[in-house]
Amino acid sequence: MTLALPGPARPPGPAAAAALRRHWPLLPLAATVLFLLAPLPAGDATASGKVGPADAASLLLALVCAVQALRGRVRRLSPLGVLVLGTPGIGLAVSTMTAGDPYAALPGFVRYLQVFVLVPAAVVLLVRGALEFRLAAGCFVVLALVQGAVGVVQYATHTGASYQGEDIRAVGTFGPGDVMGMATVVAYGLVVATAAALAPGLPAKVRRAAGGCALALVVPLVLSFSRGAWIATAGAALLVMCLAGIRRALAVLLALTALGVVLVGGLGLGSEMVAERLNSITQVSSAPDQSVTDRYTMWAAAESMWRERPAVGVGLKGFPAHRDGHSSLGLSSGSDTAGAGQAFMKQPLLSPHNMYLLVLGEQGLVGLLALAGGWAALLVAGLRRYAVASGGSGRSGDGLRDCGLIATGLFVWQLTDFLYADIGGPSTVLTGVIIGLAAWWALPSTGLAGGPAAR
Repeated sequence: MTLALPGPARPPGPAAAAALRRHWPLLPLAATVLFLLAPLPAGDATASGKVGPADAASLLLALVCAVQALRGRVRRLSPLGVLVLGTPGIGLAVSTMTAGDPYAALPGFVRYLQVFVLVPAAVVLLVRGALEFRLAAGCFVVLALVQGAVGVVQYATHTGASYQGEDIRAVGTFGPGDVMGMATVVAYGLVVATAAALAPGLPAKVRRAAGGCALALVVPLVLSFSRGAWIATAGAALLVMCLAGIRRALAVLLALTALGVVLVGGLGLGSEMVAERLNSITQVSSAPDQSVTDRYTMWAAAESMWRERPAVGVGLKGFPAHRDGHSSLGLSSGSDTAGAGQAFMKQPLLSPHNMYLLVLGEQGLVGLLALAGGWAALLVAGLRRYAVASGGSGRSGDGLRDCGLIATGLFVWQLTDFLYADIGGPSTVLTGVIIGLAAWWALPSTGLAGGPAAR
């Protein structure tokens, strides 16, 4: 009898090596999303003006895209795609050159160019098929699950950000200086998971796993106590459910309702604070809290800046310098932040917390039309393409519908959240990735430069 001894470990097979060679340009894209798992240093109240790991990965993504474009290995865009992706850059250049202090506006130009031009264009050009799209979307779910788990632990152990005198607000690794960071990435993951759970073309095991992830992510989203994230997530999830079909939508709504009853009603998970936070949404005009008063005051200031210079605004990064001259006395000196490893400190109010008004005040009608006009075109084109895909028969109709649900859901979430928030903080770079995924779905492609069709 011959004794068979185990041989040395085999190296990855030809198929794995070929897959790595084919999909390696996606590594910077995955890093752009997953590097947000890296915690900020304690006491770092804001990441403004700092280049974090995710930002560095996004710059590498743009560089890889440029190299691949020179080699003819990116998707070929139609003239419409070039127009939609390139027009914001023109608006940003105009706003920078016409600013009162162009040198002070230059950092804003670089940041806006990164988020609204370079990163979206790189995503559109490098993601060459549905598989790569799904891999990119899956990174959002991984990020959300990890950050959400950290947030739940913070609530349970009273190590989160300060909220109503207790250190219970779930903020993940973003810290109290960026209380919207965890809520944002958790909401992204929840929307992706919901879309995947309802998508008709995915395997049943994938849909069930996605549904479980979506239900799990509801908990940290609730514990973030972020009203804007709640509203945007509810709107995006409702749209995704309606696009997927009424019967699927009813099933998901019943599951979410049951989960809410168990968590809040049965276990009492933050029930009083959640109820108070929900009630505050309907009291923005009758009895607003100070944060709402500050927001309305800054909205009015941004509108006043636009009226002063309606065409081009006061210039990128100009809102803080012009804020006091256009604000009423109701504006406070800043937001109180504490907890999660940070001592008490005042965080200055440097933006109006409304992306559309921020663009209008700093870039005027030229900038708003260049940015928001392109977003509207992408939304309409994406919804139209999903309607066409839904009308197909067999696999030809269902093969990419999950990508359409994910792209549309994420994009609608972002556009809705822009009513209550603007760019700022480490998670801002994900805005560019989401616009890129939405553009990938919405914009027509004639295939790879010098290669076969991309889809």
